[in-house]
Amino acid sequence: MDFTNMNVLVVGVGISGNAVAKVAKKMGAEVTLSDSKAEADIKYDLQELRDIGIKLAFGKQDNSLLDGVDMVILSPAVPVRVPLVQEAYKRNIKVTTEVEVAYKLAKSPILAVTGTNGKTTTVTLLGQLMRTRYPNAGVGGNIGIPLCEEVLKAGEDSCTVAEISSYQMEASSEFNPHVAVVLNVTPDHVVRHGSLEVYQQMKEKMFANQSPEDYLVLNYDDPKTRGMAERAKGQVFFFSRQEILKEGAFLAEGWLTISWQGQVCRLCRADELKIKGGHNIENALAAAAAAFLGGVRIPKIGEVLKAFEPVEHRIEPVATVNGVPYYNDSKATNTDSAIKALESFDSHLILIAGGDDKHTDLTEFMTLVKAKVDELILVGDATERFKEAALANGYEAEHIHEAGYSMEKAVEIAHNISGIPQTVLLSPACASFDMYTGFEERGRDFKRLVKDLLK
Repeated sequence: MDFTNMNVLVVGVGISGNAVAKVAKKMGAEVTLSDSKAEADIKYDLQELRDIGIKLAFGKQDNSLLDGVDMVILSPAVPVRVPLVQEAYKRNIKVTTEVEVAYKLAKSPILAVTGTNGKTTTVTLLGQLMRTRYPNAGVGGNIGIPLCEEVLKAGEDSCTVAEISSYQMEASSEFNPHVAVVLNVTPDHVVRHGSLEVYQQMKEKMFANQSPEDYLVLNYDDPKTRGMAERAKGQVFFFSRQEILKEGAFLAEGWLTISWQGQVCRLCRADELKIKGGHNIENALAAAAAAFLGGVRIPKIGEVLKAFEPVEHRIEPVATVNGVPYYNDSKATNTDSAIKALESFDSHLILIAGGDDKHTDLTEFMTLVKAKVDELILVGDATERFKEAALANGYEAEHIHEAGYSMEKAVEIAHNISGIPQTVLLSPACASFDMYTGFEERGRDFKRLVKDLLK
């Protein structure tokens, strides 16, 4: 991709927007970075952007920003429906995304992972697997590391592992990973996309440009992802925790196993994994499948699977206080993810849930809460609706505790009421924006408060 003498408008200050603005500028483009927020509301240090000559435009985004522009690059948080982007389409200006720019800059293959839940664990694990073959392999995307920077670092004779969200696919049209992985599709981000059907379409765009030389790794146990095989242009490689497959990656007699083109290879036992829960067996199978297709040797796959530690904020062990373990699952920003966390434990849970409510159906979640949770501690905007749903599903009022908008109070309540053999789990089933800037800040605040209990 050649940026020489191009006039580029990047819309949306953030990790991706800032990075692609710098890359385009350093490669010869004239770059303007625009954000609808006032500069005072921007949390990023913009001095480096100014120092290299990037123009910054804040506040109302007038159509004049598009005058003379050759390309518009969107940050993931910017939907295509905003008036400035719609005007760009009307003017036949190329609209693209940071991940698509990364794809065009890449000099080695991309292995991309999407899905409602499990992306970051799978991508982190896949990155470790690929580095056994390519020590310089990049890992970026929705994981919080700009993909455009990672592909440049990886260079030739390597690869890059990418976490891809539906937001990043919305304005992408040419992105084409050599290995694409779709973990699952459950209701999420419906407010952004308008419907579950459109949300799934955004996921499917990730493999729409594949050829027969490429691979599509799909979750056989999820009807929505299994059905994607009908629209695949690459070679389909299924993974399954529930079925023994003739070809694919699967669990058989307690072993993670790969069968492909007449060969059957055992990787490791499920009980040798350090990551908890059935969903993490699925994540491990998906990562192993993608790594196998990416050329990693079977013995190395087994070694990495057994050594892999839980990712931060994903059922992450924090500490044991007076014999009670505490786990941080702040990444559970929807009910499906929280359900997977609850399923990872036998029972006797003290659950901290709630936050910025996504208003999805709570029946399945609260049914599991009734079965596994001894005490339910609610925080944030979702408190009242979660309480009503818990009561409606037979959970007893005397075991519901309200902590308002205070994680400190939630941890204090948990500490005061917990005892052996209980486990305290933060798995909110909600976004965090009513109290925090993101799930990472929420999880780290929880961990800080738990560790303070040990002092």
